[in-house]
Amino acid sequence: MALLDFTSLFAPGLPPAAGKWNGFAKYNFIGGHNDADQLPLEVLVKAANDVLMREGRTLATYGLSSGPQGYCALREFLARKLERTAGIRCDTDEILITSGSLQALDLVNGILLTRGDTVIIEQATYQGALTRLQRLGVEAVGIPLDGEGMRVDALAAALDDLKRCGVRPKYIYTVPTVQNPTGTILSETRRREMLRLAAQYGVPIFEDDCYSDLIWDGKRPPALYAMSQHGGVIHIGSFSKSVAPALRVGYIVAPWPLLARMLALKTDAGSGALEQMVLGEFCPRHFDAHVPALTRALRAKLETLMDALNERFGTAAEFEDPKGGIFL
Repeated sequence: MALLDFTSLFAPGLPPAAGKWNGFAKYNFIGGHNDADQLPLEVLVKAANDVLMREGRTLATYGLSSGPQGYCALREFLARKLERTAGIRCDTDEILITSGSLQALDLVNGILLTRGDTVIIEQATYQGALTRLQRLGVEAVGIPLDGEGMRVDALAAALDDLKRCGVRPKYIYTVPTVQNPTGTILSETRRREMLRLAAQYGVPIFEDDCYSDLIWDGKRPPALYAMSQHGGVIHIGSFSKSVAPALRVGYIVAPWPLLARMLALKTDAGSGALEQMVLGEFCPRHFDAHVPALTRALRAKLETLMDALNERFGTAAEFEDPKGGIFL
């Protein structure tokens, strides 16, 4: 008997089929992996043991004993950390833990976008954001960047052009702090101008801040969310770059009326609890010491890479020395 052919049953518009994974190359430059030598393994093992011995039986309940927005201790840490490092003042009810920042992207898109909408993005930006927009049938208008990030003069021109055409973009998506892929940091002056333009044209800003912990000198401008005076910013972040990508823990910061809509779409019965518990135990005690050690190691790798490129390529390859992150 012939096997059932599912091909004719596939839903229309699926992306191309994935290939089988055959392992990583010896020298793996694919994707935003972290430095395995800098993973604080022993401390994570202890954190996992401590939190499970203390609270492990709450795993028997969906959402632990913290509810659908995520593990309370982790949200409490984030509220303190975001105020200290990014200037964001929020309480735990304004934070939603997600399965990585990719789920955060999906949830924000889910409440705001429909086919045929228009959004504004940086001309060079995160591939994961682009593929989602393409799949949703959303028009993306790219804004050029320079050494200080998104050019706000070009943003103003694009917003004006779209308004004349009767188009109101659903959001301005930006990675302002260690931009992917350029490594630039949007200056505080440009942040003010971007916020002014967003308010003038009635367009929210979607701030992706997942690389912001990895700055060589540890200094960053305030988050756009912190600087906004009209509440028009949604902020997302991740522990993938600062601790470990395989943990799949991200978060959204937004006013409760927006999070309430996102929770209605987050139908996974809660993001993975064990990784939230481990981070909630690890971060208050060790995060502030771990991140500088990680950035020092990443900076050393970057310098090795730049030296090798200069030696082997000479003037045939040009690149900027990024201010942080994991990409050249």
